[in-house]
Order: sequence, then C-alpha cells, then structure tokens
Amino acid sequence: MTDWAAERVAAAVAATAGVAARHTDAVQPRLARVLEAFAAERLGVQHFASVSGYGHGDQGREVLDRVAARVLQAEAAAVRLQFVSGTHAIAAALFGVLRPGDRLLALTGRPYDTLEEVIGIRGSGQGSLAEFGITYDELPLTAAGLVDDAGLEAALAPPTRLVLIQRSCGYSWRPSLAVAEIGRLCARVKALQPGCLVFVDNCYGELVEDQEPTAAGADLIAGSLIKNLGGTIAPTGGYVAGRAELVEQACCRLTAPGIGGEGGTSFDLNRLLFQGLFLAPQMVAEALICSELVAQVFSDLGYAVNPLPGAPRSDVIQAVRLGDPERLKVVCRAFQAASPVGAYLDPVPAPMPGYASDLVMAGGTFIDGSTSEWSADAPLREPYVLFAQGGTHRAHAQIALERAVTALAGAGLSWTPPRFD
Repeated sequence: MTDWAAERVAAAVAATAGVAARHTDAVQPRLARVLEAFAAERLGVQHFASVSGYGHGDQGREVLDRVAARVLQAEAAAVRLQFVSGTHAIAAALFGVLRPGDRLLALTGRPYDTLEEVIGIRGSGQGSLAEFGITYDELPLTAAGLVDDAGLEAALAPPTRLVLIQRSCGYSWRPSLAVAEIGRLCARVKALQPGCLVFVDNCYGELVEDQEPTAAGADLIAGSLIKNLGGTIAPTGGYVAGRAELVEQACCRLTAPGIGGEGGTSFDLNRLLFQGLFLAPQMVAEALICSELVAQVFSDLGYAVNPLPGAPRSDVIQAVRLGDPERLKVVCRAFQAASPVGAYLDPVPAPMPGYASDLVMAGGTFIDGSTSEWSADAPLREPYVLFAQGGTHRAHAQIALERAVTALAGAGLSWTPPRFD
C-alpha cells in the first residue's frame, strides 16, 4: 500500500512539473523587488536592533515599514509584532477608518469566520463594529462563487464609507480573487461612489502575483506575518499598508490616538522580520507548488478540488472536498504525523476562538499557527472541506501526501467520493 501511495504522489509530481517550474521562475522578479526595497532604504545590520519601553525612535522598525511599503507597492506600511494575527490587523484597519454611522459593505459575500464577531454578525457585548453604530451589508456571491457584478450598483446605492474585499477563498468554496479582478472592482466602486474606500483582506495572497492590490487601486490592505510575508520565520505579527493617512488611522487603533505608528518596540526581532521578508518570495513559491501537489493527488483520487491543478492562483490555499468527517480526520492525522513539531499529537476537532464551528487542524509548525509552513485545517461542517496551505519545500508535501493516501486506504474508507447534486 505504501508503494502504491508513493506511486500516486510521484505521478502527481510529474504531472505538475511544468506549473512548478513556472512558480519557481516567478521567484526572481519578486525577490528583485524585495532586494530593491532593501537597497533603496539602505538596510544595515544596525537596523536589526530595537529600543525598549515605548519603542520611540526604533530605526529598524521605521526602515522595515518603508521597505514593506515598497514591496507591497503602497504609499505607507506598518509592520508590527503587536498585531496578534491577520484578523487583528484587519480589525485595527476597520476600527481605525470607520466611524459611527458609516456603512461597511462586503463585496465578496460573508467574510472569513474570525471577522464575524469583529463586524457584529455573531456574538455581542464585545465592542463590535455594529455596537459602535456601523452599518454592515454584504453582496452575496453568485452560484459560481464570483462577485455579483449585476448586483453591485444596487448594493452601492446607499452612501458607503468602505467596501471590504476578501482576496482569499477563506473557508468557502470559491476562487480567490486575482489582483486584476480586484483592480477592476476598485475602479467600478470609485466610479459609483468616488469617496468610498476599498479595503482588501490580503491574507494568504502576498507575493503570489506580481502586483499587490495596492498597486491596482486598493486604498488599504492588511494581513498576517505568519502567513506569506513572514517567510516562515517571523515569530508573530501583522501589517497594514496603503494610503499613509489610513495606515496611521489603523495604527491609532493598535496603540492610541496621538501615538499611532510612533510606538511599539520590536523586541530585537527586526532581523527575523527582514530576513523573513527576504525569504518570502521563495517560500510562497514552494507553498504554491505544495498546493499544486495537493490538488493533483486528490483530484487523481476523484475528489473535487479548488482550484484545479494548474489553474490560476491568487492565494496559497488549496481546498479539497472530502465530504465525510472521518476522511477529514484521517487526512489531518496523517499530515500532523508528518510534521516536524508535535508529530505524536492527534488533532481532534475542538472549539477555536473566533470560529463558529469546531475546527480540526494539522499544524506541527515551528511558529505556532503558521500557515506559511505546512498545515491543513477545516471547520467540522458539511461538506467537510479540507483547506491546505503552506509548505517550506515540496518534498515535505510529498511525504505528507504519501502518508495521507496510505492512511485513507488503511482506514478502509471508500475511494468513491460522495456526490453533491
């Protein structure tokens, strides 16, 4: 059975060799952008140190902000270890820009689970946007999982302060949004309401394409450092980037009005953040190649996958519709057993702060919760879709996939995926 699984994975490697080569070729121009930013801002070893206390005058942090702005093709950026997650960075951006009485419109349907309580769709008494008098509406996606172009004009008929675009698929079965499509939506929004701001949840999408949403018309973006931009070695943190005044407003929510981006020490971890950014183009390419392998292996076994092998990608996430909770658990256990950290642990479904459903997560990573390393997770709800992401090298994905294929067969589970009519 092990030999059979190895043959399956080897066949997937051969089938995806061409697209893997394209992902590898894309590293050079994106790395060149990072190196040009380092050179332009005169990065030196003195910038690896930081100051204590309030963090005033942290030169390394200031240089990192300017480097990140260049890499993200934005006017300004704030890269902060004090952001505990991408959700925190997004929340700071929303609370920083929006005011009581403003309207927030999501153009890509229901946002990612962890934003539901931030907005006020779920939960109460926690100081959500809704509790501060901010109105929320969403434009449902079409049946094909696309932005509803026909309904956009009506959705933007009321005065709207900010539209939210989620670039990644998140926990939904839809395509991620290409930067070109985000640019088209930005132009459409501005034509309908010139004063409306466009904010993009950029999680999982950094450095996947040659342009970032800020180069295509987005006013503000935000994301996590333990995803793409941290290159697998940033220990925590997040970022906001875009128009300078909007970045500062987000920083005023992270710290306090009057302090904004001027406070917050870097705990002498600047070197890791700079080095992670240097590694990010290569790590993102490897993550994309790992996603291609996941797509190919499970597609060959007859499972529905999104995106398909070789299809255009705008994030590093690969969805696999397993259709059964036991299959989900078996695959996550196999992935966990192939992890460098905590391989002996059994990932069982459990509640997770900010999520509506129990989650099963395989993530034996060096940075806790890092999805730029090899990981997979899924909400325990129908149709039981596995979301895999990350991977520091394609060889790791091959090992994990061999174990998953072997485990599925060894558990006696049918190879015929359930139908979804």
